[in-house]
Amino acid sequence: MAYSLDFRKKVLKIRAEEGLSIEAVAIRFGVGKASVMRWLIELQSKKNRNKPATKIDMEALKKDVEANPDSYQYERAARFNVSETGIRSALIRLKLSYKKNMESS
Repeated sequence: MAYSLDFRKKVLKIRAEEGLSIEAVAIRFGVGKASVMRWLIELQSKKNRNKPATKIDMEALKKDVEANPDSYQYERAARFNVSETGIRSALIRLKLSYKKNMESS
């Protein structure tokens, strides 16, 4: 059963305000200890990136894909001085798939 975000925040708020242990708050609200622990970890670790990626020039990447369609992501990453993950994310944002052209290989 999925608990609402309001309920999860309420449980954690009461735990913090009253200084209860994870076990005590779990018993009080009738939920599992593992659930309370997971909620605590999730709320602490989630961070949103509220800005767009800035290091990769999307137009230059698009031109690079047109000029070098069979390049591997690590080769593009070296040319743009970014990580392979950054190249993969940028290609997804450009809605380009990574498919090798078997005729030109």
